[in-house]
Amino acid sequence: MSPSEDWREETLSRLRGLIMHAHPEIVEEVKWRKPSNPEGVPVWSYQGVLCVGNVLKAAVRLTFPKGAQMKDPKRLFNTRLDSRTVRAIDFHEGEGVDAPGLSTLIRVAVGLNLKASRAKRR
Repeated sequence: MSPSEDWREETLSRLRGLIMHAHPEIVEEVKWRKPSNPEGVPVWSYQGVLCVGNVLKAAVRLTFPKGAQMKDPKRLFNTRLDSRTVRAIDFHEGEGVDAPGLSTLIRVAVGLNLKASRAKRR
């Protein structure tokens, strides 16, 4: 494993811990396994998908499927800003992680999923 892969795996591990700590009932699954990515992609859910993690060549990306509906007062979203639905955060080598800000975004995503779940039951 090269040094660049080390930082990405370490960053993904740190993000995983923050996500799982943000809400006690979040579930992590691995989806979309394929020959080009046999390890698959981590997906965190609670009453629906909250975010998806991707290890890219120069970044670790968290994509929020409902990101365009979310308030982001700390301005953590830094990519996919032109999408009508999703927003994402790219973490680059040497950058810190705003743990409180990310935890807040995860809780906002949980809230959106709960709201959507309640609306479906009506």
